Amino acid sequence: MVESQHRVLVLGAGLAGVSLALHLARRHLGPVAVVDPRTVAGGATGRAAGIVTTQLWNSWDVEVARETQQEYSERAQHLGRGAYRRTGFVRWTQDAEKEPILERARERFRSWGVETSTLRGGELAEKFPWAEFDERTVGLYSSEDACVNPTELAGDYVEEGRRLGVRYEFGQVLKLPRRSGSVWELDTPSGPIRAEQLVLAAGAWSKRLAAELGHPLPLAPYRTQAALIRPLEAPPETFPAAHDIDHDVYLRPEDASRILVGNGTELREVDPDQVPGGGTPEFLEHIAFALAQRWPRWQDSEVSAAWSGVCDATPDRRPLIGALDPRRSLYVLAGFNGFGVMRAAGAARRLAELLADGSGDSRAAERLAPVRPDRFGPVLPSFGPQPGFTLEDGDLPRC
Repeated sequence: MVESQHRVLVLGAGLAGVSLALHLARRHLGPVAVVDPRTVAGGATGRAAGIVTTQLWNSWDVEVARETQQEYSERAQHLGRGAYRRTGFVRWTQDAEKEPILERARERFRSWGVETSTLRGGELAEKFPWAEFDERTVGLYSSEDACVNPTELAGDYVEEGRRLGVRYEFGQVLKLPRRSGSVWELDTPSGPIRAEQLVLAAGAWSKRLAAELGHPLPLAPYRTQAALIRPLEAPPETFPAAHDIDHDVYLRPEDASRILVGNGTELREVDPDQVPGGGTPEFLEHIAFALAQRWPRWQDSEVSAAWSGVCDATPDRRPLIGALDPRRSLYVLAGFNGFGVMRAAGAARRLAELLADGSGDSRAAERLAPVRPDRFGPVLPSFGPQPGFTLEDGDLPRC
């Protein structure tokens, strides 16, 4: 076994972690290592819906999602068609009281450079001819949004990372790194890793790791669920990803015969190591009911797979990105509130800039100011998970 000296050690091989490693490797600042007890995309990334939209909560989110979308689009040019598909995204409601909220959202998006259009019953029916709409239904549509295969993209980041010398350690029991002098040390079966900087990018497990390192974080791991269904009547080859606000169900095209359907989010904190892998009967009943209301020809679909994943929430739905302890070169890249795939590449690029610069007063730090991990102050707020495709006017109030 050999001891290796690295510039950065990343804990977590989801899309955020592996894209951060690649952005760092491209800067040629020094060797980078990524360690994960599972495999690449073995956590929330591999269970994500893969919808990438800029219909988000604030201008920072929109900027980062747009950067992420552009990066995925460029990477997917040499991958299969399913890695990145520009499908568009629409969310709709039949509730007249929610229509003004949609219109305010549209104006807010326009101020951030996000172009959306309002679609009504007949226009929605043109995009979803197998669904049932009436004239009360109104939707908000963005044509530039996409669906991606998060696992395929993460694997592609790893392939390029290997070519640039990134060291990956997968399938290892993850021990807690220790601070030794001016470096971090982590024992692995193939030899110790020593690194100047440590980044926690372990998703729902970041809360535990940070606490064990002496820096509790305002993170709440929560369970979410999705399923692949195979309708008796074959779906079209492609159609916009969609969110039915009234039933709180989203769906997107998966392949030639299947559709991915969610939202099985449970709004309570969980232990990420104690979450069963399958979908609950309650979740499957929920999507069956929603399909019967909007897509009656799909209500008898075969469920070909159902699964659970664990995401991590923050009090204001913004992630935690930046320095936890600058003196010890400890950083975090977590708290994506179920929107990690939408933000991963853009967020990782910004953190790579900060790690390369190392200054808390730099332009790189300014670009991460809205998501500073210390923004809630020394006393962490008590809160519960509140993720979702929401339509609130701007940011949530801080707890």
